[in-house]
Amino acid sequence: MEMLLGKTLIQLQEIVKKFDLQTYTARQLSEWLYKKFASSFEEMTNISKESRNKLLNNYIIGLEQPIKYTLSSDGTKKFLYKASGNKFIESAYIPDKQRATLCVSSQVGCKMGCVFCATGKQGFMGQLTSGQILNQIISFPERDKTTNIVYMGMGEPLDNIENVLNSLEILTSDWGFGWSPRRITVSTIGIIPAMKEFINKSQCHLAVSLHSPFADERSELMPIQSRYSLFDVIQAIKKFDFGRQRRISFEYIVFNGLNDTQKHVNKLAKLLNGIHCRINLIRFHEIPGSKWKSPDVDKLKWFNTQLNKKGIITTIRASRGQDIEAACGLLATTMLKSN
Repeated sequence: MEMLLGKTLIQLQEIVKKFDLQTYTARQLSEWLYKKFASSFEEMTNISKESRNKLLNNYIIGLEQPIKYTLSSDGTKKFLYKASGNKFIESAYIPDKQRATLCVSSQVGCKMGCVFCATGKQGFMGQLTSGQILNQIISFPERDKTTNIVYMGMGEPLDNIENVLNSLEILTSDWGFGWSPRRITVSTIGIIPAMKEFINKSQCHLAVSLHSPFADERSELMPIQSRYSLFDVIQAIKKFDFGRQRRISFEYIVFNGLNDTQKHVNKLAKLLNGIHCRINLIRFHEIPGSKWKSPDVDKLKWFNTQLNKKGIITTIRASRGQDIEAACGLLATTMLKSN
């Protein structure tokens, strides 16, 4: 049966109308789903039993607990969820002082084929519904401690634009979770049409996977470069006014000896000129079968310093969860291979 979790208010209103329920029932449902996190229709005590039975015969709530979790020595937790069939997705909870970030998946596998990504090596196995995305946010023990959400788990969020936008609407609407969009960041490798739709329809932050400012290098790392070039992605971004509150950032995985030289610093400064942004440097987490290696700490710090000297706000993202298959998709890949 179809999940009720993940339905927007308009969709809930359509369901209420379809079953001839009182019009206010849609608001009641959104309250139970997104503020009280009901796991059964029986909990919805202010909705008549007759109405609940109609819903029960046609829908499930859709909340499912993770089937496994791993705990890192640094406090990071990775949660594994079963998707349709014998497939798996994962999310990661990353506590850090006053901030606690949840990284969620948007697809089962991924079709983008980035050579450094464990998820990409799985191939594409399906889209997550908005309910399956939200389930990752609701169903784990640290739910109420979460301060920020990033769509940077398995999959390319903007390749699942409809379900991602629906989940963002639910997260940020007063009838939904009521979160500020400034607490949410959506990552993309640069699917330009969907990126434009996201920018127009959501106020959440945008993070673009960059990894090299040179087309030939980026093509080697990311096949999407041949369809949506980094130059075109940057030009599209420059046409939008993000303001000072909405953040645009660029994710830059650093590979030893590949994309960490002075020429990369100079090219990045030229490429990003005129964009109020930041670069997040990410030390490559080595995955099985990859020819790329992690840079040493001193080289990473040097690269960070040189970019800041060019006037680009640049930070090194701390590596977390390295003792629990930290690279995105590794836990799900391991489980997939064991079945």
